[in-house]
Amino acid sequence: MKILLISQHFYPEDFKCNDVAFELVRRGHEVTVLAGIPNYPLGKFFDGYGLFTKRVEMLNGVKVIRSAVVPRGKGGAIRLALNYFSFAFSASVRALFISVRHKYDIILVHETSPVTVGIPAVLVRKLVGIPLYFWVLDLWPESLSAAGGINNKYILGFFNGITKWIYRNSTRILISSKGFEQSILEKGDFTNKLVYFPNWADKVLLNKNEYPLPLLPEGFRVMFAGNMGEAQDFDHLMETACLLREEKDIHFLLVGDGRKRPWVEQFIKDNELQETVHWLGRHPLEAMPSFFEKADVMLVSLKDNLIFNLTVPAKVQAYMSAAKPIVSMMNGEGARIIEEAQCGFSTNAGNAMELAKLIREAYGMEKNALRRLGENGCQFCRQHFDFSRRMNHLCEMMGENNNSNN
Repeated sequence: MKILLISQHFYPEDFKCNDVAFELVRRGHEVTVLAGIPNYPLGKFFDGYGLFTKRVEMLNGVKVIRSAVVPRGKGGAIRLALNYFSFAFSASVRALFISVRHKYDIILVHETSPVTVGIPAVLVRKLVGIPLYFWVLDLWPESLSAAGGINNKYILGFFNGITKWIYRNSTRILISSKGFEQSILEKGDFTNKLVYFPNWADKVLLNKNEYPLPLLPEGFRVMFAGNMGEAQDFDHLMETACLLREEKDIHFLLVGDGRKRPWVEQFIKDNELQETVHWLGRHPLEAMPSFFEKADVMLVSLKDNLIFNLTVPAKVQAYMSAAKPIVSMMNGEGARIIEEAQCGFSTNAGNAMELAKLIREAYGMEKNALRRLGENGCQFCRQHFDFSRRMNHLCEMMGENNNSNN
């Protein structure tokens, strides 16, 4: 099949659609990706990319067409709005042009944020009448209020209308969390369109490699790896670190970067936590297996709000695939999966005192008992979040709809 994948983000940015595009090509499909100029998460164009450079390139057999975008900058509301709508506009123009010329069989949309990434796809569907698969990894407009702090009823109403329009014009709506169902069905009767399509651990995390690590402290290592943003609730994570400050053998290792990182560094300094809390910097995804191997338990947290409670953080699957026990501070779907898999410990979002108690409990466990928790998660991951199975499912769906010409 000839597949047009539309995503505001694509390699070298780190998103799930990278795996999908490259695997579809490996399976013999012809894939064109319509993406923005890479600028996430740092907010500026990656080296070698720009408005006049690398606008079209071939990556592992995937043709990538870059549409113009305004870089995210530091993530302020105005800059983000410009980033979102500049892509929606430029990608719509480009999508209409290339869809007439290349006659694709399927459109697949990778929707993290923003939902406006679906606009060019719907326009193409209306123009050439091909099936549209809308892959939902972020709920809109709920994300605007929950994560963006926007509560203006006119703005929320505007994006709610766009979201409904996209859902109505989608052949299938792929959801990464079962918790998304209720929100989507409240926007219309889309029951027959919904397909559960959970995330998987990045394939690179399954590859053992030797990555030069910074010097790590000796002792019991509690590791957080990933985006250091507002959603991850570092206020309560640092409160937990304060509660455990006298436990000199327990060390918090923070691997990653994000908007909250400067605040975290200042908090460590102000509260004299340098002996037990260590920011190890931002490292490539390929380095994560080496970091994970050195951890005793992995840490995941999310703030308490509607959208986060419905979401399964991608790091849950990553930690499971690495066979590491998980200590979590969050509500909802992510906590439910950890409990079902019996792969760690979980407390409610924002409960720093209970999180400290759970970390102490893990610290006091036998190594073999911790290892069994990690193995439980790895086995659950193979059964429910296997990448090959997910891709088999996707290809079967797309083949059925292509054959019936929906």
